[in-house]
Amino acid sequence: MNEPLFSQEALDVAVKALEDDLLAKGGPQISTMRNYRFAILPYRPKDEFKLRLLMRRLTDKLRSEGWGVLPISLQKLLLDRIRATGDANVEALVSREKRLYEKDPDRALAHLRDKIGPHIEGPNGLAADVAKLIGDFAEEHPDQADRTLVLIGRAGALYPFFRSSALLKHIDGKTRNIPVVLLYPGERKDTTALSFMGELDSDRDYRPRIYP
Repeated sequence: MNEPLFSQEALDVAVKALEDDLLAKGGPQISTMRNYRFAILPYRPKDEFKLRLLMRRLTDKLRSEGWGVLPISLQKLLLDRIRATGDANVEALVSREKRLYEKDPDRALAHLRDKIGPHIEGPNGLAADVAKLIGDFAEEHPDQADRTLVLIGRAGALYPFFRSSALLKHIDGKTRNIPVVLLYPGERKDTTALSFMGELDSDRDYRPRIYP
């Protein structure tokens, strides 16, 4: 297996490159495709808190220059969906997962996948919630696509059920051409391959630029 392409300074370099491309003359340059403004910023899962600090600094800088920045937490979206099923359903889900785990952890994981998967996967899963948030934010900032940024984060909370390539595919065409950056906890195996949390098999199904 290839070694992950991370160094001690990789995250700082990636964030600086992203900042420079966002603030480029002529508008954001995070993609070579004008109508496909997606990018992925991978980071080591152990750097989660460092990433949050760097994103707060970037957000503060952009907002100070008149940008609109929309942070989206995938963890919050999933929890909101689960809570919306009702307290009784949540308690039953947790209780059954605990009982199954005592007998067979793999069976407990499969049970969670069956129950939680539909909330995450497909065009009607979290992708629909992300697209709605972006659409609502765009309505509040009309004609400012070149000075608006969406940051999608907290993907690690969805391990091992999440596939970022599927999310990006399902929100493609629904982002009002606003730059969207997915903050990706995992390992970069080569120029196009990413392993979610450094645990899942490498996924090469990506069109967006991967920073740096």
